[in-house]
Amino acid sequence: MPKDILRYDLMVQEALKGVVRKILSDAARDGLPGEHHFYVTFRTTAPGVRMSQRLRDKHPDEMTIVLQHQFWDLSIGEHAFEVGLSFSGVPERLLVPFDAITTFFDPSVQFGLKFETQAEPEETAAQPEPPAAAGPGKALRGAGSEPSLAAPAPVALPARKPAAGLPAIKPKPDEAPGAGASRSAGKDAAVNAGQPDDEAGGAQVVSLDSFRKKT
Repeated sequence: MPKDILRYDLMVQEALKGVVRKILSDAARDGLPGEHHFYVTFRTTAPGVRMSQRLRDKHPDEMTIVLQHQFWDLSIGEHAFEVGLSFSGVPERLLVPFDAITTFFDPSVQFGLKFETQAEPEETAAQPEPPAAAGPGKALRGAGSEPSLAAPAPVALPARKPAAGLPAIKPKPDEAPGAGASRSAGKDAAVNAGQPDDEAGGAQVVSLDSFRKKT
């Protein structure tokens, strides 16, 4: 599915919040028309919400207020609205940003708007997972680091068949048959006995000096 670069969903939500702003502005200026009244649900933990600690303790996540009979001093700003309400006989003053609203509902005409909650950024950025071990010859790349090349695995050399009439090369007496011979650096090399055999009889380990003399 193509990525929505323009974010039409956010544009629609902003437009609908403009509808709520217009409705409340008209109600603040002219009062509620006819039987219209509003239920407004908002997130009490959203940035910018201002309310008493008593109400926060009773509504730690969401709260619904009713704008119908007992409210006063409704004022509308560009990004939020303020209103006075009475809760159990105690007057309170609330400030609610439009971005905190999750639901707006007018039961007199069964009209409602529901807004999606935008994901808040995490306080701690996710730590990158360590890179998987690379196979022979593959690059290991970490976050923000230059690629480093993994050392290639040793390769088993197949036995070289002697030419007709020539004796086969035998390992030197001081070397155990079948074991990888470890010689001084730059002279002899060991082969990896764990690699799969190339021929049915298996790979024969020979010293590279003898191999060079033979060839």
